[in-house]
Amino acid sequence: MPDVQATAQPTVTRREEYRAPDWMVPEITLDFDLGAEATRVRATLTVERNGPHDRPLRLDGEGLAPERVLIDGEASDAWRMDGGTLEIALAGERHEIGTEVVIAPERNTQLMGLYASGGILCTQCEAEGFRRITFFPDRPDVLSRYRVTMTADKARYPVLLANGDPVASGDAEDGRHWAKWHDPFPKPSYLFALVAGDLAANRDTFTTRSGRTVDLAIWVRERDLPRTDHALRALKTAMTWDEQTYGREYDLDVFNIVAVDDFNFGAMENKGLNIFNSRYILADPDTATDHDYDGIAGVVAHEYFHNWSGNRVTCRDWFQLSLKEGFTVFRDQSFSADQGSHAVKRIEDVRTLRAAQFPEDAGPLAHPVRPDSYQEISNFYTATIYNKGAELIRMMATILGEEKFRRATDLYFDRFDGTAATCEDFVTCMEEAGEVDLIPFRRWYSQAGTPRVTATVRHEPGSARALVKLSQRVPPTPGQPAKQPMVLPLRLKLFGAETGQELAPEELVLLSDEHAEIAFEGVTERPVLSINRGFSAPVIVETNRTAADLAFLSAHDDDPFARYEAMQQLMLDTLVAGVTHGRADHADVVEAVRHTLADETLDPAFIAEAVLLPSESFVGDQMEVVDPDTIHRARETLRRDLGRMLEGEWRRAYERSRANRFEYSPAAKGARRLKSVALGYIDASGAPDAASLAFVQFEHADNMTDRQGALTTLAGGTSKEWVAALDIFYNRYSDNALVLDKWFSTQALSSRDDAAEQVEELARHRDFTLANPNRARALIGAFSVNQRAFHHPSGRGYRFLADQLIALDKLNPQTAAKLLPPLGRWRRFDQKRARMMREQLQRILATPGLSKDMFEQASKSLE
Repeated sequence: MPDVQATAQPTVTRREEYRAPDWMVPEITLDFDLGAEATRVRATLTVERNGPHDRPLRLDGEGLAPERVLIDGEASDAWRMDGGTLEIALAGERHEIGTEVVIAPERNTQLMGLYASGGILCTQCEAEGFRRITFFPDRPDVLSRYRVTMTADKARYPVLLANGDPVASGDAEDGRHWAKWHDPFPKPSYLFALVAGDLAANRDTFTTRSGRTVDLAIWVRERDLPRTDHALRALKTAMTWDEQTYGREYDLDVFNIVAVDDFNFGAMENKGLNIFNSRYILADPDTATDHDYDGIAGVVAHEYFHNWSGNRVTCRDWFQLSLKEGFTVFRDQSFSADQGSHAVKRIEDVRTLRAAQFPEDAGPLAHPVRPDSYQEISNFYTATIYNKGAELIRMMATILGEEKFRRATDLYFDRFDGTAATCEDFVTCMEEAGEVDLIPFRRWYSQAGTPRVTATVRHEPGSARALVKLSQRVPPTPGQPAKQPMVLPLRLKLFGAETGQELAPEELVLLSDEHAEIAFEGVTERPVLSINRGFSAPVIVETNRTAADLAFLSAHDDDPFARYEAMQQLMLDTLVAGVTHGRADHADVVEAVRHTLADETLDPAFIAEAVLLPSESFVGDQMEVVDPDTIHRARETLRRDLGRMLEGEWRRAYERSRANRFEYSPAAKGARRLKSVALGYIDASGAPDAASLAFVQFEHADNMTDRQGALTTLAGGTSKEWVAALDIFYNRYSDNALVLDKWFSTQALSSRDDAAEQVEELARHRDFTLANPNRARALIGAFSVNQRAFHHPSGRGYRFLADQLIALDKLNPQTAAKLLPPLGRWRRFDQKRARMMREQLQRILATPGLSKDMFEQASKSLE
């Protein structure tokens, strides 16, 4: 078990206190004698004094005890331990330091450092896991060239992989073997990787644009090999795309990916040896949904793109985390959009931003894209760093334009190759290549919160003139009560309410002050405003548009995202009215949905997204006080009316896609998506054959997308078909951990009245374990976003989450801390619920041995 200790006065790391490393480590040699029970690590560091000072060499360590320390090849006792840090006083400018430690991978339940997963030894070092392997200045601005030797039992660990390129291998005595690897590119310790296990490879090659051949391999357990083809194709597509779009060529002779079952993240971009959660590698039609397929392609691309935006150019310190993550998320979003529908991809990305990042910005854990301080760095792997960070890159790309943005990224890669850079370095390259002043834009990196934009249109018929008035405000967030205006690139356009024609071409407005006014001339009819087209800025927009205006835009806007947004806003306004007043007129929504379903020019995938109602959580985000039960009733009432009044349209949409056999293509995916949405509305209508229709789809599906869609539809009811489908699904996939995660999450997300009770039972199921992060997220994480069930009036949802997190924290603090934020939103709920949520946070804080990960999240949530 890990040694996890609570700290009443945690150490706070502040960005303003950054100081360059006292000692650099240009070269490191590592020798591993591998074993699950015990691994011996011998490290030899070439260290160089960085500048004129007399400070000692300090090497970070966590849970390590040095068995030997050598200075310039000689055993020495001229060292001391300062907590977990090894401190060595050195004279002179350059030395060779050797250390030897023994670690126990199979007891490493934190899954940080070197650990065991299903008989495989693997590493995860970002952010500070390398210090759990050996003593080292474990910070991203210490870049080293690595030489690694691994020795292990050949039968148990026949495959030995590390960063870089293979150098040599051979057999040793007593049934053991060894392998040497060399990474010629300097990298920080967080990018170190090692894998040893009984693995099989799906191999291929890639020829770079300069004619070099790169050997590719995805390593998995033998039985999983057939499910790796999609990931391998995605890798090759990403390599080509990065060459064509950013001019970035891969730089090693080999590129390896390894999939493991136990992993805290989705994947890790270690140089030349990416380690993946198996969820983002393994796919076939029977076990993976279209969403899984898309996710795999996106994550494979993301980690590959990190080879330049993260590895060749890394971040100076962890406050600059979005330098690599925000930029790379933007790159993988652009890649995924190019593989299918740009409009649908943008809708998906914005939905994710609103579901995860907007609430973060509005809660106690709000922080800037470049934070000012942290207690535990793993707590800053957040939607703000990743998703909002990507929106900052997108806004700069919009301001510069495609050609100048490409020049700017070329400049950035060329100027900072092989170094550790900052967010300012990136923005400076944008300014220089784009010939633009972005100093006011930099507020996006330092100010938390989601800007709110108010837009009103006034038409002056006599002068054929229209005025668009814009204003912005950024609400206060913890530690930032007063905000400066942000630079907001807003794409605007006007349409004629009578003719539906364009009244003025699209205009990019840079709103940088609190107020602005834009005049449009030659406007001869009442204008309807299309604003924030393409979601050009991550803001909340409030307008004076009527329900009729929104319905008009949902049918006529020529920007697909704006068309979707108009429909969503119409639905949202209707739902809020239903919650606030107890009833609402659904006619406008019904007719807008009817018109969208009838538009044969639209992509079925777009239709499916446009006609989906906003989630209960998103409706709650619009309320001053969230009332989960009333929101649920209002949303179910609108779903029922849409189902009943448009039942014929839903059945026709369903029948058009019923015979769709599996093919992974944009058209086939769109058909399956619309089929599932239509089935859900048929069920919402109360049609007596809905459950049997869903069960027939479930039984005859030739792919997981259709099977999961039917199961999700059945999950909302109590029919005999639901019980039967649940048992069939479990019996068919009980030996497949990734698919069984779907079985758990489908029940955790159910809209049934007894969902909270069912989740408590599932936590006692023989297949539930807190030791695997995927399984914990599948049940606990899914349940905590089920707004109605989690916020059960009795408080049982809060007690359940706290119970699980207290237990999980003893095993894996990082995963536990990431599941805590739903409790921190207590301020948004009624007094009774708020009190019960606070009580559970206080109970968590009072737990003996609480990790610093959980301490930081829980204490900030109560501030």
